[in-house]
Amino acid sequence: MLELEGVSKSFAAVEAVKNVHLHVRQGEAVGLLGPNGAGKSTLIDMLTTLTKPTAGEIRFEGKPVANQLKPFRNRIGVVPQEIALFQELSAEENLLFFGKLYKLEKAALKQRVAELLDLMELTNRKKEPVRTFSGGMKRRLNLAVALIHKPEYLILDEPTVGIDPHSRRHLLDFIKDLQEHKGLTILYTSHYMEEVEFLCNRIYIVDRGSVIAEGTQSEIKRIISPQSTYELTVAVKTAELKEQLASHEYVQALKETDEGYRIVSAKNNLFPMLLHMVEDSGTTVKGIHIKQPTLEDVFLHLTGRSLRD
Repeated sequence: MLELEGVSKSFAAVEAVKNVHLHVRQGEAVGLLGPNGAGKSTLIDMLTTLTKPTAGEIRFEGKPVANQLKPFRNRIGVVPQEIALFQELSAEENLLFFGKLYKLEKAALKQRVAELLDLMELTNRKKEPVRTFSGGMKRRLNLAVALIHKPEYLILDEPTVGIDPHSRRHLLDFIKDLQEHKGLTILYTSHYMEEVEFLCNRIYIVDRGSVIAEGTQSEIKRIISPQSTYELTVAVKTAELKEQLASHEYVQALKETDEGYRIVSAKNNLFPMLLHMVEDSGTTVKGIHIKQPTLEDVFLHLTGRSLRD
C-alpha cells in the first residue's frame, strides 16, 4: 500500500498542499480529481520522489519512502503531464533507451519493447522518429515508457492533455485494461470528471491543496441528494435571473450552462420557485428537470465553483 500521512508542501509563503491523507491499496484504481492549480501535480511530484514534503510522511508497504528510494522507484511507473520523449529518436529507440536506464538485460529488454509496441499499436511505426507522431501516438508511447520495467504501481498526471477525443478514449481504454486485466495499481489525476468516473474505483476530490471529499463514486455522490440538482433551461438567459438565483436562500450553488442554469439545492421541490423567478425576470421556461448527481455536481456543491473554473 502507498500512503500519504499528513503531507504538506510549501513554496515560500504559498502552501500548495495542506495536510493530505491518502492511501492506494494494491490493485485499486484511485483518482485525484480537481481543477487546475488544486495541488494535484505537487502531490504527484512528492509521491514520485521528485520533491520532498515540507511536513508529513509518504510510506510504501508500511515503511518511509525516504528510506527505500531506489527499490520504490523500481516498482512505480510514472506518466508525466508533459511528453517525456526524445523527438528525434524512434519509438523503438526511446523504449530501448529508458529500458537501459533500469538496467534491463538485453534479450529481456528487446522482448519487452516488442510487447509494448504491440500493446500500444505502434509496431508499424516503431522505426519512425517521434516528432512525426500524432498527439495520441505520443501519449501512448509515453505510457509505454512508464511500463518498460513492469512496475506494480502506475502514477499518471493528466495523461490525456492535448489530444483529440478519439485518441483520448483509446488511451483511457488502454489504462483501464492495465488495471482490470494486468493487475496494475493505478493513481490517476485529472480535472476531467468523466475520465475519473470511467477509470477509478475510489476518488479523492482536491481543491486548493486540500482533500475535500474521499470515497467510492457512490459514496461521494451521496454527499448531495439525487433530488437536489436541477437543470433549468430558459428562452433567454438574463443577468437579473442569474442574480436572483445566485442570491436565493435555497440555492447552494449555481452554474451557468449553454441554455440556462444548473442549480444545487437542499430543497426537494424548487419547481414553483423557479417558475416564479423565471416569469419575474421577463423570460420563459423551456424545461426543468432533476438530474442524478455527478462528481462535478459534488465539487460545485462543496466549493461553489466548477471543476473547470
